[in-house]
Amino acid sequence: MARLEGSYLDVVPSRGMRSRINSDKFNILVYFVSVIAVGTMLLSSPPAWAGEDRLGLLDSLFTATSAVCVTGLAVVDTAGFSLFGQIVLLLLIQCGGLGIVAFATLYVAIPRRKVSLVNRGIIKEMYMDEVESNPRYIVLNIAAVTLAIETIGFCILLARFRSIGVDGAAFSAAFHAVSAFCNAGFSTFSDSLIGFAGDWVVNLVVMALIVSGGIGFVVMQDIGRVFMRSKRRLSYHSRIVLSITATLIVFGAALYYALEYNSAFSGMGLGDGLLAALFESVTTRTAGFETVPQGSFGYASVILTIFLMLTGGSPGSTAGGVKTTTMFMAFAAAFRGTEEDGSISYRGGALSTTSVTRAFSILAKALLIIGACLFVLLAFEGSRFAFVDLLFEIVSAFGTVGLSRGVTPGLGAWGKLVIIAAMFIGRIGVFAMAVSRPSDRVERFAAYPRENLLLG
Repeated sequence: MARLEGSYLDVVPSRGMRSRINSDKFNILVYFVSVIAVGTMLLSSPPAWAGEDRLGLLDSLFTATSAVCVTGLAVVDTAGFSLFGQIVLLLLIQCGGLGIVAFATLYVAIPRRKVSLVNRGIIKEMYMDEVESNPRYIVLNIAAVTLAIETIGFCILLARFRSIGVDGAAFSAAFHAVSAFCNAGFSTFSDSLIGFAGDWVVNLVVMALIVSGGIGFVVMQDIGRVFMRSKRRLSYHSRIVLSITATLIVFGAALYYALEYNSAFSGMGLGDGLLAALFESVTTRTAGFETVPQGSFGYASVILTIFLMLTGGSPGSTAGGVKTTTMFMAFAAAFRGTEEDGSISYRGGALSTTSVTRAFSILAKALLIIGACLFVLLAFEGSRFAFVDLLFEIVSAFGTVGLSRGVTPGLGAWGKLVIIAAMFIGRIGVFAMAVSRPSDRVERFAAYPRENLLLG
C-alpha cells in the first residue's frame, strides 16, 4: 500500500505482512511452549524420578524449561533422575538447542512450495541466507553438522570415560556431547564436571563442543567451505564472529587466572589453573558446566562472569545471551564513533545504521528485562540472598547459561517462577527482538523531520 504526500511516496507495510510476521513468531512460541509442556508431564511421571516420590509439578516445569531453553539451572540433582528421565532431558535439550534455527526453517519450507518474502526475511535475520535457494538443504545441513560434531565428541568422551572407569560411560558420553554442543550445561554427574577439573581430554573436548555450538551454523558452514576450497575467504560476518569469540575467550581466561590464581585456583598447579581459567572463560558464555564451584570466585570474577553471560554466543547458534555481534556493535559505536550516516567502519566493512540501532535496541531491552526480573526476585527473595547472587542468577537465566551461586535450589515457588520466566524470555525473547518489525523491511522515501535531544 502506498500513499502520496506532497512530492514524496511513503510505502506502508500492509496488514497482511504484519500479521504474517506475528503469525511466524507465534508459531515458534507455540513450539517451545508445547515442548516444555510435554517435557513437564514426562518429567513429573513416576518413571522419570529414581527416588520414592515423583518430582513435583513446579520442579518438573522448571527442569523442562531449563532443558528446552538450554539453560542448565536446576532445582534438583540431575543425577536423581532415572535413565528414562535423563533420556527425556536429553531429547528436550536437543529440541531446544536446535529449535529456533531448525524449526523456523522447517516452518517456512515444508508447508508451502514457495517461501514468502516476509518469511525469507525472518530466516535471514537468523543469518540463514541460503534459505532462499534451498531451505530443505539448510535443514538437512544443520542436522548433519550437528550429528557429526556430537558424534565426534561422543566418541572421544566415551573412550576417555571408559579409560577412567566412569559408570554408564556410553550414556554419559552421549549426554555430555549433546549438552555441550547445545550449550545446555546439564550433567549426569552431581557436581557437574568438578571431578574432571584436571582432565585435559574432557575439558578440551567439552570446550570444543561449546564453542562449535556457540559460533553459529553459518560460520561453521563458511569455515567448511573455505577448508574445502570452494570459497576463497571467510565472510565478513564470520571473521567478526571468530575474532570476537577468540578475544573473549583469551582475555576472559587471562583475567580469570589473574584474579583467582591465589584464590579459586590456589590448590592447582600452573597447567591445571590455566586450564580451569580457560574452561571458565568458555563455559560462562551460555554453556553452564563447572570445573570450579562458582561460590569460590571473588566479586571481581563474578562481575566478569555476569558480563560474559550477558554477551552469550553468536547469532544463529544454539547459545543464548544478547549475542557477540550485538555487544560488539554497541562497543564499536561507543568507542569508535559513527560516520555521518550512522554507520561504523571496521576492518574493511561498514556496519549499517540499521544494525547499530538494532544492537542498541536489543541491549536496552535485555537490560530492562533483567532489571524487571531482578526487581521481582528481590521482592520475594531479597531477605534471604545477597543482591549480587540474585543478579548473577537472573543474568544466568536470561543468558541461558545455567551457572549458579547456590541460589536456585533454595528459591521458593515465586522465585522459581521468576527464573522460569527469565529463562523463557532469554531464549525466545531475544530471537523476537532480533527479528525486525515490518516497517524495518520497507523502504521509505519520506520521513519525519529529524529532531535533536540534549545529552550529557
